[in-house]
Amino acid sequence: MIVTARVHRPPPIVRRIDAIPVALPLKSPMKMAGITITRAENLLVRVEAADGTVGWGEAPSAPMMTGDTLGGLVAAVRDHLSSLLIGKDAGNDHGPMLRRALVGNSGAHSAVEMALLDLAGRAAGTRLIDIVARPLRRQVAPMWLLGNATPEEDIAEAQAKRAEGFDFFKLKIGVKPIAVEIKAAHAIRKALPDATLCADANCGLTLAAARRYAERTRDVNLAFIEQPLPADDIAGLKALTRGTKTPIGMDESIHSLADIEAVRRAGAKGVSLKLIKLGGFRQAFAAGKLCKTLGLKINVAAKIAESSIGTAAAVHLACAVPNVDWGVSLTNLYLAEDIVRAPIALKDGVVALPDGPGLGVDVDEAAVARFRVH
Repeated sequence: MIVTARVHRPPPIVRRIDAIPVALPLKSPMKMAGITITRAENLLVRVEAADGTVGWGEAPSAPMMTGDTLGGLVAAVRDHLSSLLIGKDAGNDHGPMLRRALVGNSGAHSAVEMALLDLAGRAAGTRLIDIVARPLRRQVAPMWLLGNATPEEDIAEAQAKRAEGFDFFKLKIGVKPIAVEIKAAHAIRKALPDATLCADANCGLTLAAARRYAERTRDVNLAFIEQPLPADDIAGLKALTRGTKTPIGMDESIHSLADIEAVRRAGAKGVSLKLIKLGGFRQAFAAGKLCKTLGLKINVAAKIAESSIGTAAAVHLACAVPNVDWGVSLTNLYLAEDIVRAPIALKDGVVALPDGPGLGVDVDEAAVARFRVH
């Protein structure tokens, strides 16, 4: 019998951490309740090991979702988190220590953990998903967001995207008069009779408007209506779910496992899991397992608009959680330019789980330098 000696790899010891603010251009503006986004202001975290191996993480600024501004993200990593990790093994779970040192700042925590996991995977020749979980699927079918000025523009865009392989569309609502948005939902359903449709209000509706939209779009057969009410309006959510047959999903309300339990008690049927809201991959994966226990549907989403760094992490998460019955939102697809050499891409209607070490994407540091803001 031939015995193969196990190769000993030294642990990836962190020697340097950089917090890099970037602004990435979108292909076209994205309008949603309360904000119109023309470029993505994101934090990149670059973690370098003693042997020169590098890992990357990302978190978008999200002042209306997590409270994280770009400057705040940079300061959180640069001034509070980075010094605690110098000399540490990137492969260990440092989340509890970091959360004791800096409360909140979930986007910064997520970006740091992502970079550490990417570094640990690269050092060990292992995919990120295999460090934290096990893959339940090897590919996901992403949805496309529709938020144009008119239903005709939405229909034209959706039909073009169907030709590319998309079959799941999210209608951005809470932006126009509710009667206009109801009419648009019917027009889009008529044009796309077989597609899966859902709607996302981003906290933009009153209880009365949410009830009206849900009732008058019943025959549109929406898979769910996401976050129709303000994030803290649990009483309103309970009142809405009692009288509404269309399933209600929650996004901006979800920042912890306790939040998931609270919205389930109020009648929500599913939740959107974002790394920046839950503070990283490990916490988001734990949230996914809780959703299985509670019988909740899951939507895995990146915020508008993350590069292929954050998008790759979202794909790893979507391939690890118990279900993605409510779809996957991958947002590097909305960027005019990415910062990796081979961006995450759609092929035959699906995005494959990257098979390289760590996140499985290679960052173009020249592109990072080009989009860096000062």
